[in-house]
Amino acid sequence: MKTYYNPEDLKKFSNIGEFDKPLADKFFSWYGDVFAEGALTAREKSLIALAVAHAVQCPYCIDAYSEDTLAKGCTEEQMMEAVHVAAAIRGGSSLVHATQMMNKVKELTM
Repeated sequence: MKTYYNPEDLKKFSNIGEFDKPLADKFFSWYGDVFAEGALTAREKSLIALAVAHAVQCPYCIDAYSEDTLAKGCTEEQMMEAVHVAAAIRGGSSLVHATQMMNKVKELTM
């Protein structure tokens, strides 16, 4: 299936250093540290990444973290629950701005 995003491009992610190796090296070093075991487990971080991938609508990240969370032992139910958390935050963040619209409408109509 042809899409705007080529799934094969995910495999080329490590090549971003081709145009600026020093910055790419810094990014990948930091990225590796972020996803290392810490106060949160690597599994928890992978679920967070999966949820964020949906919030920022990154198809490459969704593919990568769907695979990663499965590899780390997450269930389909846990993955979907994480996506729903992201959707709830996205939806809520849109709706909370309704207060600004309501304030403006009241200002204009009073």
